Amino acid sequence: LINDQSVPAELGAIAPWSDETPLDSDEVEIPLYKEVELAAGEGKAHALEVNGRKVRFSLSTLRNAGVDPKNAVCGTATGTSMEPFIRHGSTIGIDTSKFMIVDGETYAIEHDGLLRIKYLYRQPGGGLRLRSENSEEYPDEFYNKDEAAQRIRVIGWVWWISSIRRWRG
Repeated sequence: LINDQSVPAELGAIAPWSDETPLDSDEVEIPLYKEVELAAGEGKAHALEVNGRKVRFSLSTLRNAGVDPKNAVCGTATGTSMEPFIRHGSTIGIDTSKFMIVDGETYAIEHDGLLRIKYLYRQPGGGLRLRSENSEEYPDEFYNKDEAAQRIRVIGWVWWISSIRRWRG
């Protein structure tokens, strides 16, 4: 961070926390499903398991995103179909109460038993289009109303994405 004199600004002390660190009054912990991988690619079979991992958020962050903490979960994205928007290995936040499709928004879906992340678009007659960010490598998929109803279940809206890059220097 740079101040207006182009001198690095002091960030202040960083306080690491652990599972034993109490939550502040303006914080909440969201479950992190590490065993469940949400595929931004070909898909991963899934079994929902919670191992006690959590991600902390301020309540104001969730409020600004329009997310109720009781409907929020986090998972790990795998694959390259949503790159560069969602990188392989990113942690994502999903609001499981928002499954009404808003064209062009990003959703976690269950598709024929696979968990996937895609942009969704409604189609005439009740159909559905699944779109990838990396659409050159992963072309759009189209499903009519019956196929979409039988094969695709919206898990929730992706409201948060976090990725960590590794230094390669």
